[in-house]
Amino acid sequence: MLVMGVDPGIATTGWAFVQPGRQGSGKAIEYGCIRTPAHTPLADRLLLLYQEITTLISEHQPDVLAIEQLFFNRNTTTAFVVAQARGVVVLAAAQQGVRVVEYTPLQVKQAVVGYGRAEKQQVQHMVRALLNLASAPKPDDVADALAIAICHMHSMQYKNMLHVGKEQ
Repeated sequence: MLVMGVDPGIATTGWAFVQPGRQGSGKAIEYGCIRTPAHTPLADRLLLLYQEITTLISEHQPDVLAIEQLFFNRNTTTAFVVAQARGVVVLAAAQQGVRVVEYTPLQVKQAVVGYGRAEKQQVQHMVRALLNLASAPKPDDVADALAIAICHMHSMQYKNMLHVGKEQ
C-alpha cells in the first residue's frame, strides 16, 4: 500500500508518500512541498496547486490520500483559503480515483506522538524517528504531511488487528 499524506495550504502544501513497514514503522518514499507565489491571484495559486497534486498522484499512483480535517478557531479568513486549497487536493484525488480519508489534528498527533496536544517539534521528532530519517523534515508542512500518512498507516494496522481478532 502506498499512502499519500497532504497538509494543504495556499502558500505551502506539504506532501509525502509513505509505505508501511515492519512492526509499525514505515518508509518515506518521497516528500516535499508545493509553494505558490505570494501576491498571485488566488485562482492562479489554486490552479498551480491542483496541477502539482495531479502530477504527483499520476506519478506515484497512491492507494489512498490522507488529509487533515480543518480546525480553525481564530482566523476565519485563513480557514476559508485553506479550505479552498484542501478542496482542490480532494478534487484532484477524486478525479484520479484515489480514495480520500480524513483525520483530525488530534488523531494525527495521538497516532504519531501518543499525545493529542503535542507541539510541532515533538511531531517532527517522532516523524523522523518513526521513518528513520536522517533529520527532521522541513518545513512544518512536510513533517505534517508525513505525520498524516503515518496516522493512516497506524489506523489501518489497528483496523486489521480488529478484523483478525473477529475472525478467531
